[in-house]
Amino acid sequence: MTTQEPNVTFSENTDDAIHRAVRERYAAIASGSTSCCGGSDSDACCDSQRSLYDPELLADLPVDVTGLSLGCGDPVSIASLNPGETVLDLGSGGGIDCFLAARQVGESGYVIGVDMTPEMIAKANASKSRMGVTNVEFRQGQIEALPVDNNSVDVILSNCVINLAPDKAAVFREAFRVLKPGGRLAVSDIVTEGLLPQQVIDLNAWSACVAGAINVNHYLDLLREAGFEDVRAVDKASAAEITGISEQARLISARITARKPLSAYAPR
Repeated sequence: MTTQEPNVTFSENTDDAIHRAVRERYAAIASGSTSCCGGSDSDACCDSQRSLYDPELLADLPVDVTGLSLGCGDPVSIASLNPGETVLDLGSGGGIDCFLAARQVGESGYVIGVDMTPEMIAKANASKSRMGVTNVEFRQGQIEALPVDNNSVDVILSNCVINLAPDKAAVFREAFRVLKPGGRLAVSDIVTEGLLPQQVIDLNAWSACVAGAINVNHYLDLLREAGFEDVRAVDKASAAEITGISEQARLISARITARKPLSAYAPR
């Protein structure tokens, strides 16, 4: 049985309003008019996000990539990527996880990043060009309606993005659709244990990876309802430092894995 979540009501209660708030926030980050989490503690927040990665992995990446590290974990480290695999990153931002994945899948592999913010796509493509990377492609689109073919990718990654989507069930259905049978999902995301205080539920908090976070058990249930198996939260940690929200909000950063059954195919 699915763990039920309460309805969240905004003055403008539409998916479009949420998408617009998220797009505007990350467009501002990409253009440099605001930094990472924003606010007085933004530098510390950016540092905490970069520290989620092994420093050796970031050593050869340009600052335009590492400076747009906006995640809450390191999904590449739990994805067990293999040479030749096709990888899809949901909400690829400045491309940090795509570029890390590209190294692991090698020249025989391929990485697709999908992001809905044109400014982030432009940043990622500029970094791709400067780095001379040939096995990465960035596509503009929403993760609730992926511009990706059925049964076409081996692994799906996502780093602190699915919580931003107003319709998470649609995201998981799309992830299931584009994965090959036996394909796997490895994401880092902000979830909750219990319910958030009402005072942190608004559009600004949603675009800051807070108000859109749902209970971890509900998150796992939605994956199962989409058809995934072997669904589990690999580990969990406090997200207070990343989000700037106090511990009482019970926000956690979780790494979550799942697999599409070998017997499952999406219609071609």
